[in-house]
Amino acid sequence: MNTKNIEVEIRGPLTKDEFDKLNTFLLNNGSFKEKKERVLIDYSSGMENRTKDIRIRETNGVPEIVLKLGSWGGTESREEVLIKTESNKFESLVKVFGELGFEKGVLCVRNSLVYDYKGIEFALVEVPNHSIFFEAEIVSTQADSEEAERSIKQVCDKLNLKVFTKDDFFEYVNKLNKEANINFDYKNFRKGYFEEKKYL
Repeated sequence: MNTKNIEVEIRGPLTKDEFDKLNTFLLNNGSFKEKKERVLIDYSSGMENRTKDIRIRETNGVPEIVLKLGSWGGTESREEVLIKTESNKFESLVKVFGELGFEKGVLCVRNSLVYDYKGIEFALVEVPNHSIFFEAEIVSTQADSEEAERSIKQVCDKLNLKVFTKDDFFEYVNKLNKEANINFDYKNFRKGYFEEKKYL
């Protein structure tokens, strides 16, 4: 069975001017899907050699457990397993994971404008008070993942979008970890933690 569970994704940096131009283009030529306000904790270990992402996140008030299987590096094809849970119960997920031994992670806040364009989902992602990047994604079967990647790259090329190389991507993630993301430690968690710190 050819199940579409492979997330083929390409990312690249955007300046404010590039963001404005791409946003206007997608408004006029694509289909607006939604605005996403997201907070997540990434419990994964390692950087360059990572083959498993373990995350919990809340997107527009809906908590989710996310598992991504496969290597990453700015351009990737990974299996995604996503479980949505009861609305406004993100702190319950944090407690469950913490008590199961997931005590330390990287906390990230992201705001996105999401569009469909030529069968590709484009997300224009803002890291608050830091930087902007784009994600271009097709959900595919394993058999069709290489063709999906080629399609995304062709469209990005036509739109004159710069795509992260693997080295560029890891350099950017390291920069985010130093300057924008937050080291989360479950021992400091208490009820109301995320609202108090205005993450939610």
